[in-house]
Amino acid sequence: MGEIARGTAPDRDLLARVSALRDEVERSRLVLDLPSTERARAERQALLDQLDDYVIPRLSSLDAPLLAVVGGSTGSGKSTLVNSILRREVSRSGVLRPTTTSPVLIHHPDDERWFRDARVLPSLSRVTGDERAEPQPGTVRLTPSATLPPGMAILDAPDIDSVVRANRDLAGQLLAAADLWLFVTTAARYADAIPWGLLRQAADRGTAVAIVLDRVDRPAMAEVRTHLIEMLREQGLETAPVFTVPETELDADGLIPEADIERLRGWLTALAGDQRARTMVIRQTLQGALRSLDGRAQGLIAAAQAHREQTSSLAQAAYDAYDTAEEGVTEGMKDGQLLRGEVLARWQEFVGTGEFFRKVEQGVSRLRDRVTSRMAGGPPPSAELDQALHTGVSALLIAEADTAAATVVRAWRGTEAGPVVLDGHPELGRSSPGLEPAVERLVRDWQGDVLDIVRAEGGNRRTNARIAAYGVNGIGLFLMLVSFAHTGGVLVAPEVAIAGGTTAVAQKVLEAIFGDQAVREMAKKARSLLLERVEELYAAERERYTEVVGDLAVSEAQVRRLQQAAAAVGEAQR
Repeated sequence: MGEIARGTAPDRDLLARVSALRDEVERSRLVLDLPSTERARAERQALLDQLDDYVIPRLSSLDAPLLAVVGGSTGSGKSTLVNSILRREVSRSGVLRPTTTSPVLIHHPDDERWFRDARVLPSLSRVTGDERAEPQPGTVRLTPSATLPPGMAILDAPDIDSVVRANRDLAGQLLAAADLWLFVTTAARYADAIPWGLLRQAADRGTAVAIVLDRVDRPAMAEVRTHLIEMLREQGLETAPVFTVPETELDADGLIPEADIERLRGWLTALAGDQRARTMVIRQTLQGALRSLDGRAQGLIAAAQAHREQTSSLAQAAYDAYDTAEEGVTEGMKDGQLLRGEVLARWQEFVGTGEFFRKVEQGVSRLRDRVTSRMAGGPPPSAELDQALHTGVSALLIAEADTAAATVVRAWRGTEAGPVVLDGHPELGRSSPGLEPAVERLVRDWQGDVLDIVRAEGGNRRTNARIAAYGVNGIGLFLMLVSFAHTGGVLVAPEVAIAGGTTAVAQKVLEAIFGDQAVREMAKKARSLLLERVEELYAAERERYTEVVGDLAVSEAQVRRLQQAAAAVGEAQR
C-alpha cells in the first residue's frame, strides 16, 4: 500500500475509495437461498464487518489506540487472563458455558474518546457503568483501567467455538476488527482445528498475531512450546510471539500470579508505550487487510455473477419454452390437425355429403345454393361448425401452454436454483388458473377479427351480394378453414387429403367472391392476427416465471459497480 502517513492526500483518496467499495458491498444482494450462495453471503457480511469495524475506522484514525482482541476456544481462560493482566476483574469468567456473551473493551481513561462513539464496531451499542451488571447481547461494555497504558485497548471476545452461533459470529467479527490478535489456547487444545482455521486467515491477511499458551504443565512447557512454534511456522506465522502461562493456582481474587504472566504483561506494556512499535503493528495489519480486500471483493463479484447466471438461465428456460409453444401453434395451423375430427364432421354437415363434393366441379354456385337453402329458417347450421372450430383452436392453445409450463418446471428442476424458486412459488408448477378463460376470450376475439376482414373486403355491391348469399358468418368460417391449411397461397396437399377436399371447396368459394390474390392476403392476415393474440397470451403466461426470477436477479449494473469499486481501491493502493 505504501507508507501510511496521517492526513496525506493519498490516504484520504484511499479512504474515499474504500468507503465507496463498502457502500457497493452493502448494496449487493444474493437473494436466492442456495448452497452455493450461503458461503458467499457469509463472506459478504464478513467483508462488510471488516470494512466497518477495522479498515475504514483505522484509515480514518491512524493515531487511534492499538486494539488487541483476545480470542480463543471455550475454557481457554481468556477472561481470567485479561483480569490477571489488569489485576482486577473486568471480564466475567466462570464454570458455566458459554460465557462472555457481551464483549468487554478495556481502555486507559485518557483514551475513552476513541471508543465511546461508533468509530469501531458500529453495530454494537456502548454500555458503561456497573461492571457486574448482566451482559446484554448486541452491546460492548467500555471499562476504563489506569493499569493499562495509554495507546492500547484490550477487547475480550466470546469463544470462537461457542455452542451459541451468535457468540461464534461475534468472535469472528471482533477478531476482524483487531490491530492485534492475542490468541489464547491451552496445552490440551492448541492443535484443535477451529483455532487453526482462524490463524490461517490471520496469516493470509497479514494480521499481527501473538499467541498465549495457557495452562501448561511446567515440566512439559518447553516441549509444548516448541511444537506450537513449529506449527506456527508451517502456517506462515513464524514471526508471531508465543507466551506461555503455566498451570497454577489462582490467588484469592481469582487471578493468575503476577510472576506467571509477567512476560506477557511486560510485552503489552512495552508495545503500548512504544509509538513506533504500535505503528508497525497497525501498519502490518492494515496493509494486510487492504491487500485482502481485492480477493474478497472478487469472491463476492464471482458469486454475484454466478447468481446472475443462475437467474438468467431460469428466465431463458421460460422464454425458450413459450417460444416453442408459439411455434407449436404455428405448426398446428398448418398441419391439418384443426381440420380433423369434429371440425370435419361439422363442415360436411354444413355444406353437404360426398355427393356434393363429386359435383363441386360443376360450379361454385351449387355450393351457394346448398348453403343458402340449409340456412333458410331455424338456427344457422354454421353455429355448430363455428363451435367446433372454436373448441379446436382453444384446445391447441391450451395444450401448447400446458406443455410450455411443464417444460419450464422440468428445466428448472434440473438446476440448483430452480427447485428453490418452485418450492417458494408452487403456483408456477402449472399454467395459470386464468388460462382457459383467457383462451376462450382470445378465440372469440379472433373470430371477430376474421369477420372484420370479410366485411372490409366486401367493398362493392357485387362482392357484398355474393357475401350476402352465404352470410358474413358463413364466409368467415370459410376463411378460418382456409387459414388453417393455406401456405403461401397454395393448399398443402396433406391437409386437402385429411379434410376430404373441404378446404379446397372453401377456397373455391372465397376465390369466386374475392379473387385468388385477395384470398391469399385474407388468409395471411387471419393467421397473423391469431398469432399476435397468441403471442400476447403466452407472454402473460411466461411473465409469471420471469417476474419471479427478476425479483431474485442480480443486475448487471450491480456486478459492474462492484468491479469498478474494487478496481478503484486496487489502483489507489498501487
